[in-house]
Amino acid sequence: MTAAGAGNFAIWLVIAVLSVGVGGYALFHVFTGFVHLPLSNPMFDPWGLRVHVAASGIAMALGAFQFLKPLRRKAPSLHRWMGRGYVLACTVGGLAGGVIALSSTAGLVAGTGFFLLAVLWVPFTLLAFGSAMRKDFASHERWMIRSFALTFGAVTLRLQLPIAGALGEAGIIPSDFVWSYQYIAWLAWVPNLIVAELYIATLRKPKRPKPSPTTAPA
Repeated sequence: MTAAGAGNFAIWLVIAVLSVGVGGYALFHVFTGFVHLPLSNPMFDPWGLRVHVAASGIAMALGAFQFLKPLRRKAPSLHRWMGRGYVLACTVGGLAGGVIALSSTAGLVAGTGFFLLAVLWVPFTLLAFGSAMRKDFASHERWMIRSFALTFGAVTLRLQLPIAGALGEAGIIPSDFVWSYQYIAWLAWVPNLIVAELYIATLRKPKRPKPSPTTAPA
């Protein structure tokens, strides 16, 4: 393995561990009946939030493995079935998230951030699925990167929450949780999407087939 390959694998491994960890944490609450998760949302309570947590947990657990090249090469059937599970989980999780977003107890600013996340998450994922069905794998890769960047927002949100708490205790920002959360609702996914677009810009564009030469009329 080259140094570049080792570096890419190390980055993937960190992302996978964080994603599976947060996804597993979400699924832990699902399997324990949410008794350890004292959260609520007035919209379709309790099922709206619970469906969102369950589906998003599955999406996080599956998403990183869609980018594992050895899995795609050696077990393409498994890759496809995991991909279908990821698409279904993102769609259900995104729709549930969008439904409950604007009734967020953290206020309209936070709710709007999460609502826009859902508005982008579902179609990006479906575009990735559609391009795979058309065997347009270059487009499939790009839309999957965008989709997973939004899925990974669940991870960055949980990384940012303790940072905001520490900054609040230090007096650098207000210590009020809602004040921080309304910004984190945007900071959890907008930078992810920007990084994804910058990475996509570095990918080689697929070569267009050259038009076949036409014979000039005699």
